[in-house]
Amino acid sequence: MIKNIPIEKVLFLDIETVPQSGNFAELSETEQKLWDKKTQRQRDQDVSAEDFYGERAGIMAEFGKIICISIGIYDKNDKLLIRSFAGDNEEELLKEFGEIFNRPKLQNVILCAHNGKEFDFPWIARRFLINGMQPPSPFQMFGKKPWEVPHLDTMELWKFGDWKSFISLELMAHLFGVPTPKDDIDGSMVSSIYYIEKDLPRIVKYCEKDVLTLANVFRKLRQEDLLERRND
Repeated sequence: MIKNIPIEKVLFLDIETVPQSGNFAELSETEQKLWDKKTQRQRDQDVSAEDFYGERAGIMAEFGKIICISIGIYDKNDKLLIRSFAGDNEEELLKEFGEIFNRPKLQNVILCAHNGKEFDFPWIARRFLINGMQPPSPFQMFGKKPWEVPHLDTMELWKFGDWKSFISLELMAHLFGVPTPKDDIDGSMVSSIYYIEKDLPRIVKYCEKDVLTLANVFRKLRQEDLLERRND
């Protein structure tokens, strides 16, 4: 039962990603060809590779980049301590994020995200490798038995074995009476806010709201009261 999981061992996280470049024309000829080849079967016949790049590159780790990772840790006072790693330099962002797993408090940590097993966790691991670094140990799954992988996924917890089902974090929050994280922007707007408006702080704020919402959805799945964010 998830109520038996020590919540102080859970690291709640969310990431925000964008296409590697703000414009398809900025890609090298090789990258353009590889993108075209990879997405041929995904695109409608009337959708060009260039148009599809703007729509979908930000959700593919091979053609996107991470601009923000927000994490939340329970502090035993019914508060959630939230910290973000954000910036234009993905390598530096990942390096700083990876260093937190050297801390004694985060040994044997359990990662938790919404749709994390399909998106956040593999995305982070792949981008570490692309940037020439080994992923932190909680993201490494090779050789581990399923019950040894320290990952929790609120979407999976809601499925109860129904693998056909998909539910957004926003909908789960609504069902449980958790304040919505989508009161300003949503994921579809992140790329334009980053490349056109150049407003990374707004994206960070949105990502941090998602982390608080994630933690409170997890709490509701355990029939526990909501957490508040700790203000330092």
